Parts: sequence; structure tokens; C-alpha cells
Amino acid sequence: MIHPDSRIHPDLSLAEADDYPAAILAYAGTVAKHTHYGRHRHRRAQLFHIVSGAVTVDTDRGSFIVPPERAVWIPSDVSHGVTYLQDCAQRFLFFRPEAVAHLPQVPAVIRLSPLLRELILAFMAHARDAPEDGPAGRLAAVILDQLVTEEVAPLHLPMPREDRIRSAVDGLVDEPGRRDGLAAVAARAALSARSFERHFQAETGMSFRAWRRQARLMKAVELLSLGIPVGEIADRLGYEGTSAFIAGFRRAFGVTPGRYFARDE
Repeated sequence: MIHPDSRIHPDLSLAEADDYPAAILAYAGTVAKHTHYGRHRHRRAQLFHIVSGAVTVDTDRGSFIVPPERAVWIPSDVSHGVTYLQDCAQRFLFFRPEAVAHLPQVPAVIRLSPLLRELILAFMAHARDAPEDGPAGRLAAVILDQLVTEEVAPLHLPMPREDRIRSAVDGLVDEPGRRDGLAAVAARAALSARSFERHFQAETGMSFRAWRRQARLMKAVELLSLGIPVGEIADRLGYEGTSAFIAGFRRAFGVTPGRYFARDE
């Protein structure tokens, strides 16, 4: 199911001269599993908070997995597409570009603090045309201040831009547990293993081995968000055993798979 931008957030199609003066606009709602929003962009920057469910966000910089109680930061005018992996409840904040000039200018997934979640919830109770010098404006100022301190989560998978290299690894994004070796992947790009590694590093900033490890970890977070048991995830992703998966996950995220979502309670 593909939706044009004007149906996602109708107010965002307003010309700048007709836009609300508020630094932040807020939206909330639910979206059904398997819904897909094709590539689109907003003049306002976006904080896309997943309350429940999980989504993947595709950008020119690569793909992101956004599990429950995380949010993806999408700067102004960044092209992105969204695929809903589950039925999702979500909250959006959209920021005037000049209000967030101090924030990162590249997409990222962040782990929202309990304070920021409560601030967003409180802000959503106010009308979009609420006076900027009233309670809504003061909440907006605190939200903007708090965003600077939020922790970036390692849930980004950079993708090569060159077509032949990207097509060679596309299948590993959805199935990172596949056994394809470097030589087989390089052959799909019509390159030697050494040339493929050199091009891949230049395109993504990562070695192919590190990229593949990141792809497995991102898929692991997605599967955890769906409630799939740790042992089954380890098997599906090609780990030598459950303990190897747990150890790798802890090295990347600082907690075991079983505690990854529990720490947000």
C-alpha cells in the first residue's frame, strides 16, 4: 500500500508563507502492518517516534530500523521511505528548519529518554495554533533543548550507492543470515574480492565484514521487536549458537537481547 505525501501529513503540503508559525507541529496515529510510504521529503525536519510496533526507514544514506520507544530523526528536506513491519502507534514532531539548525543534519535513530517522551506527550495536548509565548511554546523550547542530549542508537546500515555493488548486497539486508561468502557477493558485482572490498569500504565507510555484522544486529532488533525467541533469532541469523549471538549483541548494544527493550520500562 503506497500513500502520496499529501495524505501522510496534509498540513505539511502548505507553502512556507502559509505554514503555522509554531516551531513544532505534532501528530499522532496508528498505521497498519505492511503499509508502505514511498520516497517523500518535508521542508520541516521530523522526529518519528514509534510508541509500539516497528518500522524501517530508507534514505540515501542507508536504512534504519526503528523499534518500539525509539525515534528516527530526519532532517529537513531529506528523502525517505517508510515500511511498517507491524501495526504501529506513533507520534510525529515536525520542526521548522531554523529551529533545529543546531541539531544533526543527517538521519539517525535515537533512544528517547523518559523525560522527552513525557514532554512530547504533554506537547501533543496543545493546538497547533497555540500562542508561541504560552505553555506550548515553553514545552517546545524544552523539547528542542533535550534533543541535543539524546543517545544515538547503532541502528543504521549504510548502503553503497553504486548500483552494481548495492544490488550485490541488497538480499543480505533482509536475509543477513545467508551463507554467501565475500567471493560470491563480489562475483555478483563482477569484481574480484579485493576490488569489491575496496569499493565497498569507500562507499559505506565500513568493511564488508563489519557491515554484514551490523546487518545481522539490525535484523536481530527487528525480530526481537516481533517477540521472536532469542534462540530462534540466533539460528535464523546464522550465529554458531545462542551464546555467540548474546555475546555479539551485548558488545554492540551494552545489554543482552532479553534486556534491550526492558531498559525502557
